[in-house]
Amino acid sequence: MNNKILIVDDEEDILLVLEHHLVKEGYNVSRAIDGHQALSLLNAQGFDLIILDIMMPDIDGYEVCRRIRRKGIKTPIIFLSAKTAEFDEILGLEIGADDFIRKPFSVKTFRSRVKALLRRKGSSETSPDTIRIRGIEIQRSSYTVFVDGKKVKFPRREFELLAFLAANPNKVFSRNLLLNQVWSDEVYVIDRSVDVHINRIRKKLTPYRDILETVVGIGYRWNTG
Repeated sequence: MNNKILIVDDEEDILLVLEHHLVKEGYNVSRAIDGHQALSLLNAQGFDLIILDIMMPDIDGYEVCRRIRRKGIKTPIIFLSAKTAEFDEILGLEIGADDFIRKPFSVKTFRSRVKALLRRKGSSETSPDTIRIRGIEIQRSSYTVFVDGKKVKFPRREFELLAFLAANPNKVFSRNLLLNQVWSDEVYVIDRSVDVHINRIRKKLTPYRDILETVVGIGYRWNTG
């Protein structure tokens, strides 16, 4: 079944361009010209991804996102914005968005971010929301980790790497595969980035750091044995 994507933007030409490229990729696409129309569509049907412009009249993208999350809708959201300040991106992520793309952007970048987010969504839907092993508890929907009952802070990338490995226990994953799963395809990162994040995660999981096993010459495994 093809993924259903909702695009929300008050600029008709942007809607048409994005719709064209997404349809070419095989997605089912719906369009909304403002926040009111978007919320009406979301009340009527479900979507696999929402692409949401921030600067819209009446109800801006931030408020649309807040209302979506207040309804308990967990559909991934990508913000589109001409805003370039780091504050705007942080605000968007804090109120519930999953990604943030600055305008102008290339079609290649846009497509890769969509694919990466849908891939992560598919992975999370086939895995339990809460993962418990030994003294570790990972709550996927709230991005929360407890170690021996104490809440431990994990930045987004560290959490997603941890959650992906924990949701696929005892499977060995190469660094390249982990990069593709956790980092968006267009972001320039190297294998060493995975190693750095793994080391940070291990420090926070002490005394259970050995559960993140290095498989020499290949990659990493969440070892429950």
